[in-house]
Amino acid sequence: MALKLLDGGVEVLTATRGRSERTRRLAHDLGVTECDDIVDVSRRSDMVISAVTPGVAVKVAREVGDHVRGVYVDVNNIAPSTVKKALSYIMNGKVVDAAIMGRISRDLGVKILASGDYAHEFARLNDYGFNIEVRGVEVGDASALKMLRSSYTKGVSALLWETLLAAYRMGLDGDLLEILEETEGAGFRERAISRVISSAYHSQRRYEEMKDVESFLSENITPIMLKCTSKTFKRIIRGLDDIGMVFEDYGRIFDHVKGL
Repeated sequence: MALKLLDGGVEVLTATRGRSERTRRLAHDLGVTECDDIVDVSRRSDMVISAVTPGVAVKVAREVGDHVRGVYVDVNNIAPSTVKKALSYIMNGKVVDAAIMGRISRDLGVKILASGDYAHEFARLNDYGFNIEVRGVEVGDASALKMLRSSYTKGVSALLWETLLAAYRMGLDGDLLEILEETEGAGFRERAISRVISSAYHSQRRYEEMKDVESFLSENITPIMLKCTSKTFKRIIRGLDDIGMVFEDYGRIFDHVKGL
């Protein structure tokens, strides 16, 4: 993010005191302006972007809340209720809930959803190459959409894993993928295989993520499918507990699976 803004002639402030040597060196090499601390950053900035580890998002907001002069944007991967709690500490009320819908790339092509009364202020960064889309009205809407999307995509991945595993053991996986591609569209086979392989190697993280999503959905419904999704990823973790290498062939992964 900083590099894109710097390239556009925007002054970027940060505070690296207490951070790792690598982080301090990276900030120096990029040419960002070093401040005394995050309170100093908040006082001097027209826009503050909070991108910290989820566990300290509320703590950071509470620490700077009385000192924020401009718009405060929370882009952390946290639940809507946590976003609301964090942003409640920003006393000037100029807050934005933002959700990054994928991996941050160098060209910032990843979509960032934004909600709240000041979301359009954050979206002005699109002039510098960002891909920000204002969705929803209330603070928490952007984070909610990200969690709802996660519920859907991880659910599809879990269903695909179970279905393709059964087909593989019956020797019908190739036929199944061809038949599904007829209804799901061109490129489905490659996407499906990618999902299965990704599910194998990221099952622990996805299982942990599903616990957060389940807690969120439980505020509105009694989730059933999500519980099955979580159970599937937990079974994958157990079935691949001693896998020691990366396979690019889903068949090799299925051969390694135990007890499923």
